[in-house]
Order: sequence, then C-alpha cells, then structure tokens
Amino acid sequence: MASLFLLFNHTVTDDQKSDAMSSLGVDRILDMPPDHKKIWSNIPPDSPAIEEYLEPVQTWLKMNCKKEDFVLIQGDFGACYIMVNYALRMGLIPIYSTTQREMGEEVLEDGSVRLTHHFLHRIFRRYGK
Repeated sequence: MASLFLLFNHTVTDDQKSDAMSSLGVDRILDMPPDHKKIWSNIPPDSPAIEEYLEPVQTWLKMNCKKEDFVLIQGDFGACYIMVNYALRMGLIPIYSTTQREMGEEVLEDGSVRLTHHFLHRIFRRYGK
C-alpha cells in the first residue's frame, strides 16, 4: 500500500486522514520530523533562491518515500513549485487538499469588525490534473 507524506504547515484533520485512507488507499500518514517542519514553515521571504534551503526536506523524502507514494504539498508558493517538480521526478504523486471556505463577519460594539474563516476539507487533488 501507499503512504502519504505531509509537506504541510497545519495539523492534518480527521476528515483528511479518513479521506486519504479511503480515496487514496494509503495505510499510513507521515509528518515531517520537527526540524524539517521548521524549515517548511519558515521559508525565508527575502532569499531570491530557496532550492538549497529545501535540500533537507528533499533528502527526507528521498530516504523515506517509494514510487507511487503520495505527498501532500501546501505552503509557500515557490517551495510548493520546487517540491511538486521534485516529487514528480522521483515518481511520487504530489497532491493538495481542496477546501470549502465559510466566512463570517461580526460588527463589534466598538465598531470594529471580526472576521472568522472556517475551512472544510473536500477532496485531495493531484497537481497538474
């Protein structure tokens, strides 16, 4: 069976876990080690090139993934682009989670406005499909 590797800044939800197991047929979901998660969630905004910065994440995938494993890739646009291409070169299946967004707006007593956003997982979609 395939595995799902997370390159993702959030905590995977129970709905996402359930969907991954049923729609993708994965039997395990693996999060990055804490040091790699820190790299992924702190892409340097002032660096003109980030390929070298992402090498530890690429090495983690290379050491742990097998062909046809899924990789959930969401985050910094440039980092996602680099990692989707890397995953494809390795024979992995890069995906992202689609969501339904619900927004609420509440005018507070002091006249300020509070916005709330609620995201509901819908499906996983392959990059490029």
